[in-house]
Amino acid sequence: MDFKPDFERIRKTARHEEPDRVPLVEALIDYSIQSQFLGREVTPDDLESQVEFWMKAGYDFIPLTVGMMQPGKVTKESKISKVIREVMLADSPDADLDEAWNLEITSFIKTREDFEKFPWEVAAELDFESFHKAKDLLPEGMKVVALSGKIFTLTWMLMGFNHFATSLIIDEQLVADVFKRVAEIQFGGLEQIFEMPHIAAIWVVDDLAFGNGPMISPQAFRDHVFPWYEEMARRCHEKDRLFFMHSDGDLNPLMEDIIGIGVDLIQPIDPTCMDIVKFKEMFGDRICLAGNVANELLRSGTPSEVEAVVKELIENVAPGGGFCLGSGNSVPDWAKFDNYMAMRNTVLKYGSYPIHTD
Repeated sequence: MDFKPDFERIRKTARHEEPDRVPLVEALIDYSIQSQFLGREVTPDDLESQVEFWMKAGYDFIPLTVGMMQPGKVTKESKISKVIREVMLADSPDADLDEAWNLEITSFIKTREDFEKFPWEVAAELDFESFHKAKDLLPEGMKVVALSGKIFTLTWMLMGFNHFATSLIIDEQLVADVFKRVAEIQFGGLEQIFEMPHIAAIWVVDDLAFGNGPMISPQAFRDHVFPWYEEMARRCHEKDRLFFMHSDGDLNPLMEDIIGIGVDLIQPIDPTCMDIVKFKEMFGDRICLAGNVANELLRSGTPSEVEAVVKELIENVAPGGGFCLGSGNSVPDWAKFDNYMAMRNTVLKYGSYPIHTD
């Protein structure tokens, strides 16, 4: 069955209107899942096949990354990893060892001197090649969503979380300066994004919380993180772009701030620690929700169990608009393909407005 992409479907949903059907939304679907869907290998360099997958699978956009870190785990291909390996560790025989460059293992900014020596100018050289190529590949109605952000995550990773948290107390200016440099690089990318009309939204992917609440105090977020995202949202709306945000964890203590800074869509309403039905009752009239089929269910459940959960979400969260369906984080390589298909197929079968799932 062919599905015509139409990003206006997502715009209507974000305005809390009911479009023709519940939109499907993901920030990341592993290439192995895309390959199984198309019946041939899809690689990171094969943009044409990627566009074909997102279109045929029923999505209204293709997500493409611009920035220093890609969604998901830290990889050698991330911009920041290349900067560390090719510039900071250029003369080191250990440059290719994970423990030397991987920001999940090591860190690089401990002092003011480290901050001054960091190759910020090289890190700011962002690659927009895939965005330009996508323009000529997109079918009518389909858009690009630019994945950016990680202002919070990249800052604490560069410093190491324990040192970052301590510095918030004993050297707050150093932390503020790292935030500023990371944010300025993202804002530099925004200006180029706004010149491309086929990019319809910015999606900041930046985990702010653990399962039991925010990773730092709400006040620290207000002082150092949210002002940057508020300005990003303002610029997006000024240029008629939507502004999405991803964060795992329990966001309840931060939601008034997230709504206040102008986020249009929040994903995934982490199913491991939040009840999306209650969440919609509390916040759903002011922000669009996306998610929240648990990744553990996609890994270990059965297609019938996935179908039941998706139907329940459609019944309880979709009426009135303001809801896009997707995973509880992303669709990784360890998700069962049959379960991914069950999630997708159930939305396309039962997600038409007005909602009737019987």
